[in-house]
Formats: sequence, C-alpha cells, structure tokens
Amino acid sequence: MKKIKQTSGRVLGVDFGDTRTGLAISDESRFLASGIGYISPGGIVKTADEVARIALENSASAVVVGLPINMDGSRGPRAARAEEFAKLLEERLPEVPIALFDERMSTMAASRYLNETNTRGKKRKGVIDTLSAQIILQNAIDRLKN
Repeated sequence: MKKIKQTSGRVLGVDFGDTRTGLAISDESRFLASGIGYISPGGIVKTADEVARIALENSASAVVVGLPINMDGSRGPRAARAEEFAKLLEERLPEVPIALFDERMSTMAASRYLNETNTRGKKRKGVIDTLSAQIILQNAIDRLKN
C-alpha cells in the first residue's frame, strides 16, 4: 500500500468475483468509503476493462482490490485469481497504483450486517458484493491513515 499512501484523492475499492464484482469509492479526503454498486460483465478480462473505465470515470487516484486470503494465512485459487485480476488492472491503468488488501472476514461482516437488517433474496445478492467492496475499501483507507 506504499504507492497508494504517496497519492491523494479518491480510491476505488474492488471485491472481484467470477459472477459479480462489487465496487466502492472513497471521498477525496479518504475518510469514508461508499458502495457504488456491482458489475457483471462476464469474464476476468471484461471485468478488468470495466473496472478500469469506472476508475477513470470516477477520477480514482488508486485502486484497492480485495485479496481473499485463507483464514490460516495461505493463498488459494481465489487469491491467485484476484492477483491475476490486479495485474490486468495494472496493464489498463499504468499511472494508477493498484494494491491488494487482505479481505479476510469482509464477506462475513457483510453477511452479518445483511442478516441484522433482514436483507434477503435477490436484493441480498446484489448488495453483498457492493457492501463487501465498501468494507474492504474502508478498512484499507483506515489503515492508510494510521
């Protein structure tokens, strides 16, 4: 996250998934992360293209991609996929720092919140990816502050 710390401005948070990819953006001061929805373009390359477009459209000065590390600290196939996705983003956004951020527990935190707010069914599927991206980004910008 060193490269990101050297920048200022908005940060785009990404919870990459094979079906849906959740997105969040910070404010200019990097105080608050807000979910901006999810995308489902189909395939890792199309998803990278769309996320790069959204990053540019939102004037993001950096991008944080959630890295799904296993609870024991090891990296499995999902982590390798997130790393591959981050590399594709770097190719599309050469001037924008891309950082991977440990997302352990973010989906569980999002699920817990949706359970508490009684969000169910189709609405839950759309919200959980956005909320996960928001949690990942908020954790990342909080860490940058310290």
